[in-house]
Amino acid sequence: MSERLVVHVDGGARGNPGPAAIAAVLTDADGIVVDEQAETIGHATNNVAEYRALLLGIERARALGGRELELVGDSELIVKQVRGEYRVKDASLRELHSQVKAALADLDRWSIRNVPREENAHADRLVNEALDARSPR
Repeated sequence: MSERLVVHVDGGARGNPGPAAIAAVLTDADGIVVDEQAETIGHATNNVAEYRALLLGIERARALGGRELELVGDSELIVKQVRGEYRVKDASLRELHSQVKAALADLDRWSIRNVPREENAHADRLVNEALDARSPR
């Protein structure tokens, strides 16, 4: 497995807060999907879901031997907080932010960037599929 992985993450809550799900899609340097995972996380806010998705993506990448990660998400707030451009004011996000920083600390290299939702469509679709599967029909 490649040590360099691109990790697309997304989290969402219906109702904000409400039923929430997270997803991560990992690709190698050639853009080939090597892993994808989605799961519901109970009742949460969008921002909590975004952080939990980031943690899931990092965890999956490390399990695959990833040492250099390019993290991609559509939450500008979370990306800027992880980069240190924004302070984490919300107490409920501080612990998740600390967990993300700790998870990134022993990687060889990492970057994080924000993209429009359409450029994160695969992870977004997995979040919605997880939420749809959980909802009574």
